[in-house]
Amino acid sequence: MGSKILVGPLLGLESEQLYTICFSTDKSVNQAQVSLNGHSVNAIKAGETNSSLFWRAEHSQPAQANASRVYYHINLDGNQAVNRHDQTEWSFYVPAADEKPRFAYASCNGFSSADLVNKTEHPYALWENMKVSHEQEPFSLLLMGGDQLYADEMWGSVSSLKSWGKLSRSKKEAKSTAFTKTMEQQVERFYDELYRTRWSDPNMALMYASIPSVMMWDDHDIFDGWGSYPKKMHECNVFQGIFNIAKKYFELFQIRSKHNTSLLNSAADHYAFGFSFRGYHILALDNRAERTLDQVMSPTQWSDLIQYFDTQANSGHLLMLSAVPVVYRDFSFTESVVDVTPWEEELTDDLKDHWRAKEHQCERARLIMRLLENHKKRGGKTVILSGDVHIGCLGVINDRRDGGHRIHQIVSSGIVHPAPSRIAWLGIMAVTNDKKEYMTEDRSVEISMLQPYHSDKYLRSRNFVQLKEGSDNKLWVTWECESKDKPVYPMS
Repeated sequence: MGSKILVGPLLGLESEQLYTICFSTDKSVNQAQVSLNGHSVNAIKAGETNSSLFWRAEHSQPAQANASRVYYHINLDGNQAVNRHDQTEWSFYVPAADEKPRFAYASCNGFSSADLVNKTEHPYALWENMKVSHEQEPFSLLLMGGDQLYADEMWGSVSSLKSWGKLSRSKKEAKSTAFTKTMEQQVERFYDELYRTRWSDPNMALMYASIPSVMMWDDHDIFDGWGSYPKKMHECNVFQGIFNIAKKYFELFQIRSKHNTSLLNSAADHYAFGFSFRGYHILALDNRAERTLDQVMSPTQWSDLIQYFDTQANSGHLLMLSAVPVVYRDFSFTESVVDVTPWEEELTDDLKDHWRAKEHQCERARLIMRLLENHKKRGGKTVILSGDVHIGCLGVINDRRDGGHRIHQIVSSGIVHPAPSRIAWLGIMAVTNDKKEYMTEDRSVEISMLQPYHSDKYLRSRNFVQLKEGSDNKLWVTWECESKDKPVYPMS
């Protein structure tokens, strides 16, 4: 047997017909090829980590009248490679040209603490469920909406960061406090090991190799609350040093390198991407790379997003990834209290992360109005896919102007991270509300939470979502929950 694949394969999709196969190997490998149904394509060295090379291969698979299956294996220096689960061959499903594709959506793929891992009986049970579902009826695309892994443990496991954590706030923020070479080396090793170990579950690894996936990050892919800290802390040398390393690993393993052809602007500092696939526009907002307390997306990303709306998304349906829910419970009362109490600095990143934080309300309104404008022009369905809150739920934006229009939002989280305990959720309910919200003075644009069929309004259970358009032209959304609930909702 030949060389081993360290991480992967990671199957991706970047257009109607462009599939990618990415993987990492040790640095002794000189050449890599991917053989797909007997046709061989060369892989390029797209980057490297502390201990490995990252490879990327592209495969064009034009849509055909009938669905097909592509079988592939990887050769390293002329020998067929094996991954860490002793697998040597994989396959993926390609839907027919006029087929209505089946999507899976998931987020929060990890644990924020070791305590949660130990309290979870079957940590990766839902990945096994996805595998069974995929074998029964294949998914055409897997969308991952943020927190593909959790990096927060670095504060307790990286020795140089533990020492830094004991400094006073003013010392941490001081320009003279450097992100040292030792810190850089230790944090680099941490993220290198993080991707290798956290994506090692056999069912998860098989799904990443068998279903084309697209991924957009959220804060835990960097560390908890990134972009929502006070300005001096956000800009301190250590925070920025950690971010740059987290960004490097995200770009390779989740975006699949800057060679990604679906990026809205490959020269920009953000990673927003968009492409069309079987009548759907797949659009992902990057709400972390340029996030600060004052903005969620930079002017550059806004310009790229508007250009995509104006020039690309002119027909068909839209699935848009926004890691943090655009439609959710209102935290404004809690925020107003915290802003005038001694707890402000401790809690600010949790509250400011939400789109409904007062600093982001104008930008959120802009996003909603742009989506409604595009929805009217495009004519298809519009669905926002979100995660982050460890609760499943359903929201709607009703626009009663010009005959009426409707945008839905699906929240699915987490596929691995547990939901809040009953006591924690009662606390959240006590300090928030889900009253109807109005975006216009005449109340013609109304935002509210809906209740899926066969469940409570809020799904306090680990879950992922399946989406498929039925023969009735409705988009049927099913939350696959760890509990006995079978939430479902048809979107007209």
